[in-house]
Formats: sequence, C-alpha cells, structure tokens
Amino acid sequence: MATIAANGAEAPHRLIKFNSNDRRAFIGGSDARIIMGNDQEDLTRLWREKRGEIEPQDLSQNLIVQLGTATEDLNRTWYQRCTGQAITDIQKRVRHPVHSWMAATLDGVVEQTGAVFEAKFMLPWAFTEEAAADKHMAQLQHNMWVIAARVAVLSIVTGGGKWVDITVHADPLYQHLLLTAEKKFWRCVQSGEPPALFNIEPPRPRLAAVKVVDMTASNLWADCAATYLRTRAPHGEHELVKAELKKLMPEDAKEAIGHGIRGKRAKSGAISFDPVEMESVHAPGQ
Repeated sequence: MATIAANGAEAPHRLIKFNSNDRRAFIGGSDARIIMGNDQEDLTRLWREKRGEIEPQDLSQNLIVQLGTATEDLNRTWYQRCTGQAITDIQKRVRHPVHSWMAATLDGVVEQTGAVFEAKFMLPWAFTEEAAADKHMAQLQHNMWVIAARVAVLSIVTGGGKWVDITVHADPLYQHLLLTAEKKFWRCVQSGEPPALFNIEPPRPRLAAVKVVDMTASNLWADCAATYLRTRAPHGEHELVKAELKKLMPEDAKEAIGHGIRGKRAKSGAISFDPVEMESVHAPGQ
C-alpha cells in the first residue's frame, strides 16, 4: 500500500513485488471487464493494483462475490445435468501463447464443444439475459481469445431460483478492440502513465429465441400488423406477376416497355421494373 510521510502527505508509491502466479502479473478476464467498462475510478484502481502500488481489493466481505463462489460448484453441476455436457479444465489458468501478459482462469471448458464455461450468480430483480451478456461480454471474449475458442457459455444462477444458459459467439472485431485496449492498459502499467477509459461498446449477443411474447398492448405492433394483413395478398400477387414478366422479357432485350411499365436488364443480368407515364412511351421507329 502507499506509504504516508511524517507530514501526513502520501509519499511516492512503492512497487510491491509479486511472482508470476500473482494476478498482478497479467490481465485476466475479470480485468477485461474493468478495462472495457465505463468507470474511471475502477480502471485507475486496477492500474495501481497491477503496478503493485496498492493491494488488491479484499472481496471476502462482498456478499455477491461470495455467493458466486459458493454456488459455482452447484452451477456447474446444474449445467451438466440440464445439458448432458461435461465440464473439464476447472479453475485452469492458461496463458496466451503470444501475449504473455494475457491470461485466463477458467471456470471450465465444455468437453464436447470446446466452449469456454463461465459460471455466474446474479440477483433476480431487473435481471435480463441481454443485460447479463452485456455485463460479462468483455470477460467472455477475453477468455475465448486466450484459448482460441469460438463459443462461450454463460451459466447463471439467480437469487430467485432461476437458471439461465446463454451462448455467446466470438466476435473478431470486438476482440481486436479488446486486445488493443488491453495492450494500451498494459503499457500504462509498465510506464506509469495513468490509463483513460476506452469507451468501446460491447457487441449485442445472439441470444436463443425461446420466449413467447404477447404484443397486444403495443399500438405500433397493431398498426404494422393491420398493414401487413391488408397488403399480404396484393404483395403475393405482385411478386408472382413480376416473376412472370421476367420470363416474358426477351433474353436479348436491354429494356422492354409497354402498358405503363418498363423492364430493365442490368449488366449483371438482374431485371427490375418501374412504372412509366403512358404519354411518354413511343414505339421504336415512330
């Protein structure tokens, strides 16, 4: 921790020595969430921890963190029971083969698919799958990058007695931005320059469509539904007739005009139609 001088002022930071297994010697998945987050205070604290200027936060008194730890075995067992898939490499620490400062402590790996397994505990109020995936996206993408996985599984147990299974796919663009941000942060750790927030939006997760939703309370849905039903039959007839017109257009014709419409053939061979004014149409040679 920082020392205090005799006059009460904070003395220059002293670096705390740590070994290669110390969390301060690398960037892990939980660090990625802070680095990609929007809290400057958390980011600065993480930077000081990695530099060894302060001790890591004591999370032994954080009830939510402890509930996550206490329910991790149950979470994993429940996932295996519900999906029939086995979890291996539990609490295995892996270093990235190129970036030695990048590592992951895995909750596990799904044996059948190679997916990263992440177990979480979350409070039930205001819980949504979208918010959960958004909150843990950086950690999941980081861990997938470290072990070259294409998929991650977020297994969540809520305080309301609900279990949720979310599949998240690797996002190459976001992972590139994540790696760039982590590289900048690690340079700040080495140089002593305070880091700034990176303000990178996480990708929207592709969630499994499993819900049945009643939209009768939505006025916009009602308006769109009425238009859809009114235009469904004419639209089908329109598409059918357009297909017939394409068949009738001579193969060597660039344009075909008649009865108020013009057909045009693009260089690619695609044919399109548009209406024309009758009085402006003249037969060739007239």
